[in-house]
This record gives sequence, structure tokens and C-alpha cells, in this order.
Amino acid sequence: MMSGAQRPSRRQLLALKGQTLRVSELLALFGERVRNYQTVPLIQEALQEVGLDTHPSFTTCGLMTDMLVVAYNPAPLADDAGDDEVPTGTLPQQSFKIGDIPSAREGIVAVKSTALLSNATHTMRQKNYSQLPVIDGLADLKGVITWSSITARYEKGETPTLANSMVKDSIPLAEVHQELFTHLPELRQYGYLLVRENSGNFVGIITAADITTRFHTLALPFFLVGEIEFRLRVCLGPKLTGDPVRVVKGPSHSGDFSKLMFGEYIKLLDGDQSNENLRLSANDNWKALGWGGVDRAQFVSQLNRVRVIRNQIAHFDEKPLDMLQIDELREFSGLLKQLL
Repeated sequence: MMSGAQRPSRRQLLALKGQTLRVSELLALFGERVRNYQTVPLIQEALQEVGLDTHPSFTTCGLMTDMLVVAYNPAPLADDAGDDEVPTGTLPQQSFKIGDIPSAREGIVAVKSTALLSNATHTMRQKNYSQLPVIDGLADLKGVITWSSITARYEKGETPTLANSMVKDSIPLAEVHQELFTHLPELRQYGYLLVRENSGNFVGIITAADITTRFHTLALPFFLVGEIEFRLRVCLGPKLTGDPVRVVKGPSHSGDFSKLMFGEYIKLLDGDQSNENLRLSANDNWKALGWGGVDRAQFVSQLNRVRVIRNQIAHFDEKPLDMLQIDELREFSGLLKQLL
């Protein structure tokens, strides 16, 4: 959580107007390292208090994107304004970059062009690699050694060496700022991508296994949250559409359950102790569901924990969800399935 001592002064924030900076630099001004459900709203509020914003928005842009600090121009308030949560049924909009795959920046194992072939093959066996780049210095790519390229020498009756076994043409290359999806055909064809920083230095390698791992890490929580939102609508919507929704959203609202924000599900079922109408309506709503074997307090508490996890996902927390959080989503989705 951001402390007052770490929050920049009004003068410091105003001095940012017109400057270009990256997400990491903005976070550092607030003494933070990652975007998450805690830091994003606090930084956003601090910027808006002094009339500033970033273009593109720091909440969704890529980590290496250059942002311009501009005057804050709030969008017109919609019918459901006032809830700062990410609307249900939406996903953050951000192009997926090569550099978003961890292995793209984790360093690259290579041999120099002066090495023996045995040095290369030993490293490949030791690390269970299918390929090994040959790089002099940080950026001078000479070629890539693969098991297939070595075998090809034997098939031609030649004695393989590092020099004659290197693949020198059609080497799949990518840069950290480039979009990942445009390089997927190359990754599928060759099984790997050598990754360069903008400076030209090689900084990592991406394999098909890295993509599978990253997809599981990123996509699984989204699918689980999507299941939960769908099952909540099916479980609650038919019985609570109309007046119960209007108590939460206001008497002029259409009463359409699908227009509720995720946090408003909690108000629908738990009310607000400071609002008598909400409290009484929530009591009636719970009775209307007829879930005799479900404890209301436990259900609402778990629903709130899921809300926090959902916002963490939607606000691009750099730290992946841990297994306890994944299990929380799975368990709640499973509970809702039983209530359908």
C-alpha cells in the first residue's frame, strides 16, 4: 500500500505535464514497483487531483511504452458512473509484446564462433536445448546450431564442425517491443525466437514451451473469472432483475441485472449497514434465492475475495496469481455450478 511519505508532492506531479515516461518510472515516483488493484487507483487519483493523465493510459499500456503526461479530460458520466471497478464482461485492452514473455528478457545462453562443436553439443545436452545460438559479443549473431543441422553434416559424409553446422539463413528473430502474435507463425515453424533489445543486443529466447506456460498463467484466471461472471448472472439474474437492481442502481435504472458492476453484486446480497433500504432489500434478495444450504456471510465473503482477485487481473498486476488465488476462483466457480 502506498504511504503518504512516498506520494509525490503536488508540485512534483505538476512538473510531469508534457513529459514522456514509462510505467516503471511513474511507479517509482510513488515508491511502487508493480501495477495492481491497490496502486493503480491511488496513482490515478493522485494524477487526477492535479488535473493530469497519461496517454496512453498507464493502467493498460505496455511496460516499455512511452507515455505522454497530459491534462486530464474526464469522459462524460454514463448511467452507471460512480463505480470504479472494471465493468463485467470486459477485458483490459493491451497488445501482447514479445517482452511480456519472461524468457524474452532472462538472458541467452550462447557459444562464441571460436568454440568447439563439442562445447556447443555439451551445453545443449546439459540444458536439454534443441538449438544454441552462436554469438560473438552481445549482438554479433553468427548462426544457430541445432541437432538437425549437425545431423545434416553426417548425412552428407562430412565431419561436422561448429562453422559448417551452423544455420546462417532464416534465423527467427524478434525484438522486445514487437507484438508477439505477428511472430507466432515463425515460432510454430522453427520452434524458437531469438530476442533482441532495442539496442540490438540479444537478451533472451522464446520457445513454444514458454508460450504454453505463459498462456496458462495469463489465460486461466481470465477464463475462471469469465465462468464466475456467467454463473453469477445465471444464478442471480432470473430472481433479482427489476426492483432489487433499482435499489442498488437507483429508481430510474432499467433494472437490467446485466448492467450491475461486480462490486454491486455484493450490495445486492449484503446491502449496506448505513443504508436501511439496501440492507432490507439484501435480506429479501437472499431469501428469494432459496439457497438453504449456503451460508450467506461465507458466500458474500468469498464473493468479495473473488472481486479483489478479478480487479488484480484487470489492472495488470505484474505478479501472477498464486495457487491459493487460483484455487479460490476454482472453488467459487464450482460452488456456483452447484447452485445453477
